[in-house]
Amino acid sequence: MNAITLAAPLSRARGLLSMGMGLTLAVLALALPGGAQAQEATIRKNLGERIPQLAKIDEITRTPMNGLFEVRVGTDLFYTDAQGNFLIQGNLIDTRQRRNLTEERMDKLLAIDFDSLPLADAFTVVRGNGKRKLAVFQDPNCGYCKRFERDLQGVDNVTIYMFLYPILGADSGEKSRNIWCAKDKARAWQDWMIRDQTPAKTSCDASALTRNTEFGRKNRITGTPTLIFADGSRVPGAIPAAQVEKLLAEAK
Repeated sequence: MNAITLAAPLSRARGLLSMGMGLTLAVLALALPGGAQAQEATIRKNLGERIPQLAKIDEITRTPMNGLFEVRVGTDLFYTDAQGNFLIQGNLIDTRQRRNLTEERMDKLLAIDFDSLPLADAFTVVRGNGKRKLAVFQDPNCGYCKRFERDLQGVDNVTIYMFLYPILGADSGEKSRNIWCAKDKARAWQDWMIRDQTPAKTSCDASALTRNTEFGRKNRITGTPTLIFADGSRVPGAIPAAQVEKLLAEAK
């Protein structure tokens, strides 16, 4: 076979090789960090142009679901496709493991470093050796808080940092001030929450209550009681003493 007859097969081979290399590079572009960055840029651009209120996107990450990306704006979570053509707000559930992936992610986002808590603006209730730590934001007019406080009496060997968090109205502020200004804050608190004894009217520098409210708003503490454990995990709402014990053990 002469050089002329070999030219066409070689040309076709080079064409196929070139196409194969092109496909390989395209696949690598999606797999390599540069490809991921380009994909993220596409999502940011399209969502920013189409939904201006999402222009401040803090983070875009892949989810375990193929083709679905998490879009984080502050502590709000959304989901979108690779082109930003669709936007979903809701919970992503792993049906195989029966896990709420959105809820788990939110728990991490809303975690509060225990060391960052303004403990000077709380009073303490110490039980037993006080080795375990728990912070609680409560409103004195919160019925769920009263129920929780009664359950909490059965939890021992713990130091509870009680943050008065008056968010339910003017009367909440007055009761919180009277408790904060009492000579024995912990006693005044438990007298009211457990024994329904109205705290005596008094006055003092109660600016801690304003700081607690500001801290709570900044950290999206929207209800009472809200519990914060030593590992930073938070639980919104009243939970049984058995669950408090379990979470205290896990937070070591």
